[in-house]
Amino acid sequence: MRRMFLMMALSAPFLAGCGLPAPTVQSDSASGGLSGVTPAAQEAARNFTEVSRAVGGAATQECRRRTTDTNCSFLIQVDPDPRAPANAFQTIDDSGRPVIIFTAAMVVTARNIDELAFVMGHETAHHIADHLDRQAVNAAASAAVFAGLAELTGGSARDVSKAEELGAVVGARSFSKEFELEADRLGTVITHRAGYDPLKGAQFFARIPDPGNRFLGTHPPNAARMEVVRQTARELGLSP
Repeated sequence: MRRMFLMMALSAPFLAGCGLPAPTVQSDSASGGLSGVTPAAQEAARNFTEVSRAVGGAATQECRRRTTDTNCSFLIQVDPDPRAPANAFQTIDDSGRPVIIFTAAMVVTARNIDELAFVMGHETAHHIADHLDRQAVNAAASAAVFAGLAELTGGSARDVSKAEELGAVVGARSFSKEFELEADRLGTVITHRAGYDPLKGAQFFARIPDPGNRFLGTHPPNAARMEVVRQTARELGLSP
């Protein structure tokens, strides 16, 4: 199962009458323990459910408006492993349905509902922009090139296999930063459409390690990401 990650190192029916189904939300104790007995855990569970319905609905609208023949029925849930570090990612289940998964640590460490909404909007944007398939195409093309070069230079079967593996990694990462910025831009739109503040939500960038502008890095510098959010917010008529 392929996944599009947001790497982070951090310690009512929706749209009734609009003809859109509410996204499926799973936030009970079987899905990460968010509905525990502590008041903080209970509040986190309520926030997750509220934000999931709003952002999931807004993402469904954007998905249907921007794509054709795309499954826009988002499943939003919590990772069942309570020990998993703070993270969120987008993947596809065996039926082709888009799945957005938050670890429990990610949910409870979000400082406000706007941060929760922005991260969720970012992950849904990965699906709408078809980043998983585009990444797979890039990886396959690069793998074929690297393997071909190894064969042309007389490499052994093992050399060709290793070259193919390396090519796949290089191909998958070649446009990773661009994909992240695309998801930040569309995620800003989705967050706003869902009724949350993307500028406030994107402040989580100030709390995660800055990856810098490393060659073949998976994520762009935090400053570049924040600038994309500000620019998109201005286009939406929001004050930066």
